[in-house]
Order: sequence, then structure tokens, then C-alpha cells
Amino acid sequence: MVIVGISDEGIGMDAVMLDQLFKIDSDIKRPGTANEKGTGLGLIICKEMIEANKGTIWAESRQGKGSTFFFTLPV
Repeated sequence: MVIVGISDEGIGMDAVMLDQLFKIDSDIKRPGTANEKGTGLGLIICKEMIEANKGTIWAESRQGKGSTFFFTLPV
């Protein structure tokens, strides 16, 4: 497997938000560092594509410090 990590220095997330992040039925919405809006559907699509290719996706985050999104895919 190859592991890819993508980090930012944004607003970060708490544990409750991280738990709901990749779930289609969750309604997580909050403005980003530049007050940008998003629906979260992009991460759900990423999850579906990565899992369809036998990979995994997850995120680690600290509120006010930023987030890192990881995924694995077979080589």
C-alpha cells in the first residue's frame, strides 16, 4: 500500500466532527478560514472512489491547528 497525506493549517475539527466527516447522512457545515462554504460531498465521493479501489481514507485534526487527510491505495 502507498499512504498519501495532505495537510492544511485551517480551522481544524473536533472529535465529533471527525466522526461524522465521511458519512452521507451527516449535516456538517461550517465556514472555512476564508469563510468559504462546502457541503462535504467531495470527501464522501473521495471515500467511495478510494474504497472502490481497495483503499482507506481517514483524517486527523486539532481544532484551531488544521487537519491532515490520509488515504491508502494498493501499489
